[in-house]
Amino acid sequence: MYEDVESRFESMEYYMRELAYQQMKTEMAVQSLSKEMKDFKNEMGDFKNEMGDFKDEMSGFKNEVKQEHKRMNKQWGELANKMGTLVEDIIAPAVRPVFEKYFNCQISDFSVNRRKKIGALKGEFDIIAISDRYAFVVEVKSRPKKEYLYEFIKNLEKFKKLFPEYIDKHIIPVFGSLRFDDDLIKLAVQEKIYLLAYREWEYMDILNFEQIHN
Repeated sequence: MYEDVESRFESMEYYMRELAYQQMKTEMAVQSLSKEMKDFKNEMGDFKNEMGDFKDEMSGFKNEVKQEHKRMNKQWGELANKMGTLVEDIIAPAVRPVFEKYFNCQISDFSVNRRKKIGALKGEFDIIAISDRYAFVVEVKSRPKKEYLYEFIKNLEKFKKLFPEYIDKHIIPVFGSLRFDDDLIKLAVQEKIYLLAYREWEYMDILNFEQIHN
């Protein structure tokens, strides 16, 4: 009986030592994991700071590119103005993408500096763009004035007589230039004439679409 008790005591002592050993290993593993997590957290903090610096640098670079793009657009527009190629170089390339975007259509016929004569009646139009529903008539001026806007309105009546084949289409009058002052924009809205020009020298856009279309 004494031997059984001694044997059981030795077994218990063994299990106690084994338990203490396993507990020590667990504590060491926890400490190691805690250190690794702390190091990882520090690394992530450094990475976050680096990404913040990179984001700031990219933001600055993006602003520089944007300003350079504006400057180049302005210089190119002024050069085209001086050379008399404003229609061909600036306005005409913007017509198709801008009109198709705003009026949800596809331009099927496009002409620049279109002249037509029927008997004694004759006319010249800077740009004519045709879709299945619309006939876009674009008048371009390097230095737009309200007098030119009124002349354009009169010229639209001539367009209807010279192009009777478009009588079933909705005629969209568009006045194009590099820029427009606020007074002319207000007048164009009243007369329901769309204005195509640079928006803050970034891209060609219809400046008063919402005011007229809605």
